[in-house]
Amino acid sequence: MASLRGRRRTQSTDYWPGFVDAMATLLLVIIFLLSIFMLAQFFLSQQLSGRDTVLNRLNTQISELTELLALERANSSELEDTISGLQASLGDATGERDRLLGLLDASSGSAEAAGGRAARLENLLDDEKQISQRALAQVELLNQQISALRRQIAAANAALEAAEAKESESQTKIASLGRRLNAALVQRVQELSRYRSDFFGRLREILSQRSDIRVVGDRFVFQSEVLFSSGSEEVNPDGTGELDKLAEAIQELSLQIPDEINWVLRVDGHTDARPLSGSGRLRNNWELSAARAISVVRYLIEKGVDPKRLVAAGFGEFQPLEEGDTPEALARNRRIELKLTER
Repeated sequence: MASLRGRRRTQSTDYWPGFVDAMATLLLVIIFLLSIFMLAQFFLSQQLSGRDTVLNRLNTQISELTELLALERANSSELEDTISGLQASLGDATGERDRLLGLLDASSGSAEAAGGRAARLENLLDDEKQISQRALAQVELLNQQISALRRQIAAANAALEAAEAKESESQTKIASLGRRLNAALVQRVQELSRYRSDFFGRLREILSQRSDIRVVGDRFVFQSEVLFSSGSEEVNPDGTGELDKLAEAIQELSLQIPDEINWVLRVDGHTDARPLSGSGRLRNNWELSAARAISVVRYLIEKGVDPKRLVAAGFGEFQPLEEGDTPEALARNRRIELKLTER
């Protein structure tokens, strides 16, 4: 009995060291696995932090690229540099992903959680790659649009240069035409001046050098008393004789002046500054001066002068030849002027 108890005690004592060794080994394995898991966690956190930095840098570069491409005058070399930077960053991210996958493959047997993080990291990198590819596609599209815009600008510049050349040619033609026109006008004026001198010379001859009929500048002047009674707009009998001579001279002149010169004889009526007296049909000097000019024109038309060559105008007392209210000054200002001019 005693020997049996001794054997049982011996057998039970023999199992304990083995159990302790097994537990120690298991504890070491667990500690090792935990160490591997913690080390993997550390490396994963470092790599994820680096990935976030790379992703932020890529997002920043993509944003800057979008802003640069929004400008019409963006330089294509800058776009290419930005694309190269994106490609380099993408290559770096891909290398980081491959390195992380290698580390995860080495520690995949230690923990399932690490594998889940690696899968998420791979998905994020794939998304990042797709975003980068879309950005590259947008860059290519913008490059095409910029090229098209540059072609349009070149075409517009060419059209503008052609228009400027045509405008310059037109301006040259206009200037040449203006010079020819001015020369023609000067020639016409000179011709008309010559005919005016001949006309006034002929009037001097036929009007017997009367002192109350004279030349003032480019006008032939009749004192009103030669043609009209005081305050009247009807041509008096003495005046009809002078107007008959005037009509004859005008008809002679019309035969001499070429048809291309569009001339007219302007008949201007003038009065002195004294107001009209009485209660006649005419109310003021404006009406008197205009009525007298019209009476002269009508009489000349009756004598055969072409109406298209005659113009009547009234100036009242507002174009005096001499200032003052002396009888001589007032008499000089009461007049009918004839001016040969172009229409």
